[in-house]
This record gives sequence, C-alpha cells and structure tokens, in this order.
Amino acid sequence: MPRLKLNSVNPGDAIPTFEAPVIDRVRLCRYAAASGDFNRIHIDEPFARDVGFPSVIAHGMLSMGFVAECLEAFAGLTAIVNLKARFKAVTFPGDAIRVTGRIARVEQRDDGAFAHCELVASRADGTVTVEATAIVRVGV
Repeated sequence: MPRLKLNSVNPGDAIPTFEAPVIDRVRLCRYAAASGDFNRIHIDEPFARDVGFPSVIAHGMLSMGFVAECLEAFAGLTAIVNLKARFKAVTFPGDAIRVTGRIARVEQRDDGAFAHCELVASRADGTVTVEATAIVRVGV
C-alpha cells in the first residue's frame, strides 16, 4: 500500500530534505566491500593524488544511494518505480551530502497514480553532485 495519497501530493511540493552522514573513510571501505567496487580511486590516497584528485573520492553510487534513501523516507521503499541519476561532481571524505527535491508532476494512468520527482544531492558548499529524477507510486 503506497504511503502517499494522490490528494496529498501536488506539483511543486517539496520532498523532505535528507541529510546524509558525513562521508568518512570507514564508510568508503564499507561501501567498497558491499558493492565489490575496490577501484583504487576510492581507497588509495596516493593513487587518487597521482590521477589529479586531492584525496580519494566517494563512489558515485553511494551518493545515488542517498537519493534513494531520501525517496524511501518520503514515499516508502516499495513505492519507488524508477530512479535515474546523472553524476555532476565528486564527493570527498569530510563532505556532508544533503538531498533536496520536489514533485514535478503527478499523473493518473490505468495502472495507478504516480508522482514524478526531481532531486539533487549537494555538498555543504552548494556544489551539486547528483541530479536525479524518480517516479513513485501514490495511492488513490
């Protein structure tokens, strides 16, 4: 059963902000283990510097996961029908990521009602790291 109801979502409505925990090296190592992505850019400081970064960088999919957590808190995990993301900037250890969003449009189709969402994940300095769109099912 969808958490959101059609009469409770409107175009332009804000999606509650999600504040992710500060990225640290422990989180990066845990994410590498969970995802199987041990690319040296994420865990090897000298390597990251050699390729032009000031430090290791967080996995892009970790940031996308924060977008998914924002949607889950808003609509419920089973309501997420589609999630697409474009990675815009890297995230470093020490960064705090904030996800904000809004309802772009609401549609009712033969197979149900859906809210089309637009979200961004940003570092504390305002740099957008991820732009995302999602579709969540809403109850009628």
